[in-house]
Amino acid sequence: MPSGLMTHAPRRQHGFTLLELMVVVALLAIAVGMATLALRDGNASKLDEEGARLAALLEGARARSRATGQDVRWQPARDRPGFAFLGLPAAVTMPTQWLDERTTAEVVGAPALQLGPEPVIGAQRVRLRIEDRQLLLATDGLGPFAPIADKDTGAR
Repeated sequence: MPSGLMTHAPRRQHGFTLLELMVVVALLAIAVGMATLALRDGNASKLDEEGARLAALLEGARARSRATGQDVRWQPARDRPGFAFLGLPAAVTMPTQWLDERTTAEVVGAPALQLGPEPVIGAQRVRLRIEDRQLLLATDGLGPFAPIADKDTGAR
């Protein structure tokens, strides 16, 4: 071997590079995020779905009431699960059952919601429940029914 040339044995790496550690942390973060979404409370998801559906149904009935000039009300059923739209023409069929039979509803401060025919209907609220979860839908009388925070329970 010539005297000026020294050969070095290849260096062996010990541990992980910063890039490898960052990739592993990112993959773990994605996995934890997906698990968190997958483990979301089923009752909360169903209640959100019931709330969105009821808000759409109430707004549809409200528009129909204004268009026809008929007095339309919505009230939860007392003796069975479900609800009723009162005052719509017989030719108009609206759903009367919840998507989840455990859902219950209560109109806050009144026996029923007044949906029209006046364009301004007054502030109204309805509380939906599935077991220990609840959701409050409300309108100020001008805007549509939408979920709001419940001051009494802090629930949405």
